[in-house]
Amino acid sequence: MVRRLAFTALATALLSACAVGPDFVKPDMPASATFARAPATEASVAPAAADAPFWDAFGDPTLSALVADALRANHDLRIALANHDQATALLRGARFDRLPTITADGQAADTRSSADQLPGVARDDRDARSYQAGIAASWELDLFGRIRRSVEAGTADAEASAADLRAAQVVVAGDVAAAYVELRGLQERLRVARENRDNQQRTLDLVQARLDAGGASDFDGARARAQLEATSARIPALEAAEAVAMHRIAVLTGRTPDALIATLSQPAPLPVLPARIEPGTPADVLRHRPDVAAAEARLHAATARIGIATADLFPRITLGGLLGTQASAAGALFERDSQTRLVALGIDWSFLDVGRVRARIAGADAAGDAALAHYQQSVLRALQDTEDALVRLDRARREDEHLQRAATDSARAADLARVRFDAGATSLFEMLDVERSRLQAEDAFADGRSRSALNAIALYKALAGGWPQSPPARESIADRR
Repeated sequence: MVRRLAFTALATALLSACAVGPDFVKPDMPASATFARAPATEASVAPAAADAPFWDAFGDPTLSALVADALRANHDLRIALANHDQATALLRGARFDRLPTITADGQAADTRSSADQLPGVARDDRDARSYQAGIAASWELDLFGRIRRSVEAGTADAEASAADLRAAQVVVAGDVAAAYVELRGLQERLRVARENRDNQQRTLDLVQARLDAGGASDFDGARARAQLEATSARIPALEAAEAVAMHRIAVLTGRTPDALIATLSQPAPLPVLPARIEPGTPADVLRHRPDVAAAEARLHAATARIGIATADLFPRITLGGLLGTQASAAGALFERDSQTRLVALGIDWSFLDVGRVRARIAGADAAGDAALAHYQQSVLRALQDTEDALVRLDRARREDEHLQRAATDSARAADLARVRFDAGATSLFEMLDVERSRLQAEDAFADGRSRSALNAIALYKALAGGWPQSPPARESIADRR
């Protein structure tokens, strides 16, 4: 008996080395050695590391605190975490399929047969009691790898969900940083608009004083008032956008929309951009990008499921056993003559259902082809995202240089125009035109600085390096009961 069991175990171990279906091989994706839009190396400027938390590179404690709050309390992250927990739980269940299933059963019955069932038997003699208890075990011999492929697919699904969680962290941290930069940019544009409104109010007061003294015309007063109203009209829209940005930041950090109004209403400078951001190589980006990792894991899972479907072409062999006791009296259950046992070898082979099985295999093959295309597209999009972000950031920096000079020159021209107007050397029309140009130039510079910071954030999101690995806070339905 021992020799037979040893032989069976050895044969099972040898056969279990075989698993039908294709083995997963990571596809090769051609990539350049460097990015075409990578910034030129400057020995005097230390690059910001792409593998460090990017929000710290801006040197803004408020931004860092907001990102930390979002990574801890954002509800989209909690959804991604719950999905990951679900995938890992399903994987644990799939792994148990490799082990025998053991169950215990107990039963006590008191039955009475009818007179028709037992004719001629007295009523009391038709009563019967029975007691039984037992332990049963069943074990599918994974000869063709169906269970192993199921575990392989579950493992890949869990890895994909973990990558989805990291991708959600990238999105949330980037969204918080982008909303914060937009807020500070809007506050700077509001400052510019209000200062220009105050300057134009002083101009209108001066024109009105001259009008009262007979030194100016109604035409000059109307023109000055029109420009003041046009500048004042810019402020409500900027204030609304500022409030919306505050609301968005609050919700991203897991708070109610009004929770951060008092904290963020106080204007603060725009975060300072790193002088240069080192993108690394395309291979580095593909290694860091969680969406690429998720696509690769899902391709692995789809490949394993082809093996699961293929295993249905072969028989399933199951070992079963039962050890129990049965008696008509409870006290006799565990006596020697009450013992029962069963050892069985079962074979389940739906060989006449080959058409359906091959249809499922064809469906799994098609799902694998789709997963491969999705992986390849994810790789190309990751490279495109980085190239796009690099070129936009580079051009935005150049644009900022021109806008800064334009804002500086426009402010100087406006100051000189006011001096000349006060001295009577220039007309009111010329001074109003110069003040309008100053407002446009300073507003464009503030907006340009915001866009530069947003492009830097987009580059960091494309690089996806240095993101936190700690999960957000868990809160289950059971915690609310």
